[in-house]
Amino acid sequence: QVFLVEKAGRRSLFLAGLMGMLISAVAMTVGLVLLSQFAWMSYVSMVAIFLFVIFFEVGPGPIPWFIVAELFSQGPRPAAIAVAGFCNWACNFIVGMCFQYIADLCGPYVFTIFAGLLLIFFLFAHFKVPETKGKSFEEIAAVFRRKKLSAKAMTELQDLRRSEEA
Repeated sequence: QVFLVEKAGRRSLFLAGLMGMLISAVAMTVGLVLLSQFAWMSYVSMVAIFLFVIFFEVGPGPIPWFIVAELFSQGPRPAAIAVAGFCNWACNFIVGMCFQYIADLCGPYVFTIFAGLLLIFFLFAHFKVPETKGKSFEEIAAVFRRKKLSAKAMTELQDLRRSEEA
């Protein structure tokens, strides 16, 4: 896993894992919806479950731990890792406790909720998460500063245009 992360990059593996999980969740939904019409859809569902787990293990399982450790300097890093761990286990607990109730409520469409969340996570990661492979903390922090400054400059430009129009 570590060699793959170093070769392919954290961000690309994370995005590939999220997209693979999204496609797998859609395939599970299709398999469950069409199961009563086609017996072979059970195989589609099984393959989709295996692929979901594989894509999780390639991307969203391990990569956030790499990224969190690389996004923060030595001082706040332990607190950031503690918050990330808490969020991870809290979400696991919530999914584990609520899944059966949600499955009873949604029926074969239960995985559309996961697909929707995965799409949101993919878009967020695509637009907000930088590649940290081979970069120092200072270089990563500079990427965030540039994004913050460019967003601030855009806001100031929009304010200037509004004041000129008024």
